[in-house]
Amino acid sequence: MADTYRIAIVGSGPAGLSAAAHAAKLGISHILLEKTDHLSDTIYKYQKGKHVMATPNQLVLRSDIDFDAGKREKVLGTWDDQTAANKVNVRLKSEVKAITGAKGDFTITLTDKTEIKAENIILAIGTQGNPNLLRCPGADGGHLELQYQLDDPGEYVDEHITVIGAGDAGIENALGLAQDVAQGNIVSIINRTADFSRAKGANVKLLMQARDEGRMNVITDATPNRIEAGHLVLDTRDGEARIRCDRIIARMGSAAPRKFIEECGIQFTSPDREAFPTLSPQFESTNAGIYVIGALAGYPLIKHCMNQGYDVVEFINGNTALKPADEPILEGKFVNLPIKKSVDEWLEFIRTQVKILNDLSPLQMREFMLDSDVRYYGKNDIIFEKNAPGSSLFCIAQGSVDIPLPDGRSTGIVIPEGSIFGEVGLVSGRRRGSTIRSIADTVVVEIPRNAILKLMASVPGVKRAVTRISTERQLLQMWQAGLQPADLAEVLETAEIKAVRAGEAIFKEGEEGNDVYVIRSGSVVVEKSIGGKPVFLSYVPAGNYVGELELFDNGIRKQTVRAAVKSEVIKLGGDAFRRLLEAKPTFFAKAKTAMGEREDLASFIEAKKDSFATVVDMYSSVANFLVDNGVGEATDVLLIDENLCVGCDNCEKACADSHEGISRLDREAGRTFAHLHVPTSCRHCEHPHCMADCPPTAIHRGQDGEVYIDDTCIGCGNCQRNCPYGVIRMEKEPPKKPSLWKWFLFGQGPGPGEPSHEWAYANATPGVEKAKRAVKCDMCSGIEGGPSCVRACPTGAAIRVAPEEFLTVARLQRDDA
Repeated sequence: MADTYRIAIVGSGPAGLSAAAHAAKLGISHILLEKTDHLSDTIYKYQKGKHVMATPNQLVLRSDIDFDAGKREKVLGTWDDQTAANKVNVRLKSEVKAITGAKGDFTITLTDKTEIKAENIILAIGTQGNPNLLRCPGADGGHLELQYQLDDPGEYVDEHITVIGAGDAGIENALGLAQDVAQGNIVSIINRTADFSRAKGANVKLLMQARDEGRMNVITDATPNRIEAGHLVLDTRDGEARIRCDRIIARMGSAAPRKFIEECGIQFTSPDREAFPTLSPQFESTNAGIYVIGALAGYPLIKHCMNQGYDVVEFINGNTALKPADEPILEGKFVNLPIKKSVDEWLEFIRTQVKILNDLSPLQMREFMLDSDVRYYGKNDIIFEKNAPGSSLFCIAQGSVDIPLPDGRSTGIVIPEGSIFGEVGLVSGRRRGSTIRSIADTVVVEIPRNAILKLMASVPGVKRAVTRISTERQLLQMWQAGLQPADLAEVLETAEIKAVRAGEAIFKEGEEGNDVYVIRSGSVVVEKSIGGKPVFLSYVPAGNYVGELELFDNGIRKQTVRAAVKSEVIKLGGDAFRRLLEAKPTFFAKAKTAMGEREDLASFIEAKKDSFATVVDMYSSVANFLVDNGVGEATDVLLIDENLCVGCDNCEKACADSHEGISRLDREAGRTFAHLHVPTSCRHCEHPHCMADCPPTAIHRGQDGEVYIDDTCIGCGNCQRNCPYGVIRMEKEPPKKPSLWKWFLFGQGPGPGEPSHEWAYANATPGVEKAKRAVKCDMCSGIEGGPSCVRACPTGAAIRVAPEEFLTVARLQRDDA
């Protein structure tokens, strides 16, 4: 009969290796099972020469195996040597097929039919053997090389290589491929969002540096659409983009080998593919005696994994009083709270109280809290002011908050215990939309934007909860009409978030359907076929809804609605929405008015299709031209009527004189259709491209929607590179000009407008070298009278408009009247 080990460790990655080394150190009978012929297969599969990071820096390492940041080869060499020195009982080429039995009497069956007995089992198998696959047309067609791992970047020469996925693994692969320019590779990396929430800050910094040096193409807000021979087609904010591609390296994360783990009798926190096993604070699974550590437990950083390996052996050995290595850090988070609890008590209290955190395991709670802060507020304390900068999310663990009026009275909007606030800044990047005040003794958890985005990406339950709450609040704010959260329950059950690429139809004229679509981000255009041609009816920005016209008739779509730019819409079940309308007469009356206006507009265009055909066609063509030139994602845009413009350049001169001598406007640049010109000036996009990568977070949105750059700008140029419309300049502040009166009376200074480079150079302060900084239109924020360019135009040719006011054929009705 085979010997029974006290501990069997499955998997020799950082977690399993550390556990085995500590078992050996304590003299506990153990066996370390590894399915390959070498230790630590995950690290072994890292690309050649990869720099392995030892983060978080503030965390103490507990392990009998050393670990310092360094090259992959050095780390593996150290571990091989110390594993041997510690006399760890390793069995290589031992793949586990099944685990049966119960605590104290487990049987591990290997693929070679060997059976191993153990009292306790530690699963440290990670998730890398189960990668998320690329699923798009052509992925299985052999059009190009597709792989899910990179061993040696030096193997590839003169190829167009695309890395899909911008977590740490994807970024490191891309950097490795682009490191040696002499190899001749053209490397691109694709990230589905504008944020790099899954990656370490150091990796993101290196990625941006490679991009700035021209060694890498960084494509954000993009997803694979299909693979063709030698090309990858992407869905981007601006529609389809086709890039040359010989090889795809897909690094899109991985998931637990769920079937095997569930066959071991271990339950998961939810049915989601990305869910993790349900574990106790001592790493014990729902099958007593089987412990789960490492990436499989939801804690993927190497230092965390090694600490878990040490700790779990201590727990099995009876040291239940041992506190995790991060305990002192977390104690510091709670030390100033008036309520005294242990770290474990606080973590469990917050997890159970805050709805969005209910699905987190104790381990995930610890990692999440390392990035977050806990604060206490007394009654009537202000947590943040309206228009304050900030994009973090707040969770109410205890107490409640409200939204006060300027005079201190409450609006009656109370956010209760267990809920969240601050989600508007999280979703839109805008400044705080309301002042938030505590109305009782309140404990809140503030989660930085990157931390909550990472949590939403890795824990599906968190994403669902945040999405539901933000959707509910968006609907309440948009519809008002006395609706309460309870009124929306049925409608929210039907809610589905859908991403729509630029130009894609949400629904088409003539189709069946009565679902309603709320525009969550981006914008859409509404068209109707007139005489066999699509006629532009209106532009609808985020915060509105479409599709309600079919609720009370035969359910045949009367219009086509398509995305003007990459957008997100909330699909609401038409039947549930109709019942909501019928139950709320005030809301019904409000919606009926909006429906009537849209139907009247369509009828008007249909009636005028013969007598007004040329005019209708012109309006439609102009509107489509403007949408194609970025107006579809604008919140405020400068337009010039060239029938009125006399070319005086007063607009540019006024802009410069209002902004330290530097104009934010190039009147002559830009495109023209008919008599309408779109000059090079900021559109103040709903989701600004320039904000996507600003290291000092110097770009903000003001209370009137203006996007502006503050004095913390470091001149890195990322915003200029990210703006697709060329509206940002990198400039040194010129010398101060004499006043216009001195120029007019005495000829002093360069005169109105932006001074010439020659004058600026000649009048610069000797010995003072001014740094460049980014400059762009700020809509003359803080200047009385509004935008200087519009006020200075002598003919009224320059106008600044919100697209939803300008882009509508309803103007024809006004003109006709």
